[in-house]
Amino acid sequence: MSTPPVILLLSGSLRAGSSNEALLRTAHAVAPDARVGAVRYDGLAGLPHFNPDDDTDPLPASVAELRAAIDRAAGVLICTPEYAGTLPGSFKNLLDWTVGGTEICDKPVAWVNAAAPGRGAGAEATLRTVLGYTGAAVVEPACVRIPVDRGMLGTDGLIADLVVRRQLGEALRLLAAAGTRAEGTDRA
Repeated sequence: MSTPPVILLLSGSLRAGSSNEALLRTAHAVAPDARVGAVRYDGLAGLPHFNPDDDTDPLPASVAELRAAIDRAAGVLICTPEYAGTLPGSFKNLLDWTVGGTEICDKPVAWVNAAAPGRGAGAEATLRTVLGYTGAAVVEPACVRIPVDRGMLGTDGLIADLVVRRQLGEALRLLAAAGTRAEGTDRA
C-alpha cells in the first residue's frame, strides 16, 4: 500500500479563534477521507523578518524548517485573511522567505478563502501575484471560496457542515492529484 500524498496547510492568520485556522483544522480532519495526508504548519509567528541578507546558507532555523516542509509536501493549501485590502504582513513575510528558494517552484498550490461574500479579493489578488514570483503552480479548480460563519464552528473548533467538508476534501484531492502528476513528470 502506497503512502498518500501529503498537503501542507498554511494559515495566514495569527489570531486565536481565526476562521482561517478553523477551515484548515477542518481540512486536516477531512484529509483521510479525501485519501490524502495533511500537515499543518504552525511556525508563522516564529519566522524572522525577511531580510535578503539573511537568505543565504545557513538559513535561520525557522526558515529552513518552512522550506523543508514545503519541499516534502505534494502540494500546499493556503487559507489567509485579508487585512487592509491585502495579505497580513506576517503571511507576506512567510511568502517572502519562499522567493529565494526553489522548494515552492512548480509546487501545486491553491487557497481557500474563508471571507464573507464581497470580501477577500485583495488577499487573493496579492497571493496570486506573490505566488507568480515564486513559480508556484496554482491549481485553479482547487482555489475556492468557503465563507465561514462563527456559528458553523463546533465546540471542537471544526466545521461540521458537510458541504464545507466536501469542498475541502475536493480541494485536497485536486492538489494531491496535481502533486502526483508533477512527481511523475519529474521522474520521466
